Amino acid sequence: MPPVDKQAIAAAFGRAASHYQQHNELQRRSADALMARLPARHFARVLDAGCGPGSISRYWRDNGCEVTALDLSAQMLAEAQQQQVAHHYVQADIEAIPLASEQFDLVWSNLAVQWCESLGDAVRELYRMLRPGGVLAFTTLAADSLPELNQAWQAIDHQPHANRFLSSDAIVAALDGLHGEFTVQTLSVPFADALSAMRSLKGIGATHLHEGRASRTLTRNRLQQLQLAWPKQQGACPLTYHIFTGVIIRD
Repeated sequence: MPPVDKQAIAAAFGRAASHYQQHNELQRRSADALMARLPARHFARVLDAGCGPGSISRYWRDNGCEVTALDLSAQMLAEAQQQQVAHHYVQADIEAIPLASEQFDLVWSNLAVQWCESLGDAVRELYRMLRPGGVLAFTTLAADSLPELNQAWQAIDHQPHANRFLSSDAIVAALDGLHGEFTVQTLSVPFADALSAMRSLKGIGATHLHEGRASRTLTRNRLQQLQLAWPKQQGACPLTYHIFTGVIIRD
């Protein structure tokens, strides 16, 4: 797999910053599922890694936590800062966090580490931020996510149109030495049509492909082909995701 282009990822999410929250149903549902797995306790200091425009940062701040919001995208971080969702803001790569170790009671990262070069290195860097007894809670996408998108595009070409993600077994293997509670669940988000589904991906910035592809204009004819080929559920065009959830407590 080629190296991850972090600048291209940051740019894609930056373009989505101002309208991200109109399209982030998956992120909200994934966050709810992760929240349900946290131990029932107060977290004095929280790091929200991959904060986006900061809806979860705001949740923790409103609950009396001291919050540091971190994101790779300057535009996302600016949106979060404009909304005053946190106490501190850090523009940084999750795989190289410019902060001292062992200073947070909760490190939270919802659907961000799949954009990293090495999932194992990213999670260990997040783990480094934890105080003893602190909690690392993260989600990432697992293999076979977005099958409808891939199937629909097969009607047009054989180029990649969605990233390939690690299997749950490969994710656990990458976390060798870190022990916690790991689960996988499937979330399906319905859309009225294929165009709406693809707009949702663009709306949250999730359009960068690690392996790249030739840029092609989505003509009306191609859109009609996608609509016909898209697997339907009760008349809707869904996007299905397999969400890997991890909750790790630092010794």
